[in-house]
Amino acid sequence: MRPVRSFVLRQGRLTKGQELALKTAWPIYGIERADTPLDLKNLFEQTAPITLEIGFGDGVSLATMAENAPQKNFIGIEVHRPGVGRLLHLIQQKALNNVRVMDDDAVQIIKHRIPKQSLDCVQLFFPDPWHKKRHNKRRIVQADFVSLIASRLKTDGIFHLATDWEPYAEQMAEVMEASNEFKSISDSPFSAKPAERPTTKFETRGIKLGHGVWDLLYKKL
Repeated sequence: MRPVRSFVLRQGRLTKGQELALKTAWPIYGIERADTPLDLKNLFEQTAPITLEIGFGDGVSLATMAENAPQKNFIGIEVHRPGVGRLLHLIQQKALNNVRVMDDDAVQIIKHRIPKQSLDCVQLFFPDPWHKKRHNKRRIVQADFVSLIASRLKTDGIFHLATDWEPYAEQMAEVMEASNEFKSISDSPFSAKPAERPTTKFETRGIKLGHGVWDLLYKKL
């Protein structure tokens, strides 16, 4: 049986800048698809804590975080080509040496390419909420997925989730609270938005429409 995927691959139009970045920056900063574990020690120019972001969208937020934290390394995963091209363009524009990019199914990447207990932080910001009840099974935040994330985080590593869809925030909280591998860093499932998480254009639009935003930060036990 085919696994249930949490995303739908949409074909977007690439700008000339994105096309050029995919040609010129991917060979430097892109990680080709494979089934073997990554050698994270030799992936970057520096030895530093590693943050993995799942679904970085247009890449602006991830590029900003990498620029603001040069003492950290970042791996970004995104399946949509325009977003990959935009991030690569930003990496070139900002001369970022602490970002690497992957363009495959995040679950498969984590299972097959990310070594156990190798990550310091995993970020999952505004994943598709799959609003309709019959589609809730497609939500990426499920017990098995949370356990997979735990296996790749170091002890005391952080799993940071954020959503602007309240029913999904409630499900995230329920799943995380049921895990015996994580504990919230605050007294409730929800935490204040950390200063290091940039406010995205998508998030700003949602706030203007009256949407709430929920951040959940959990520490690996």
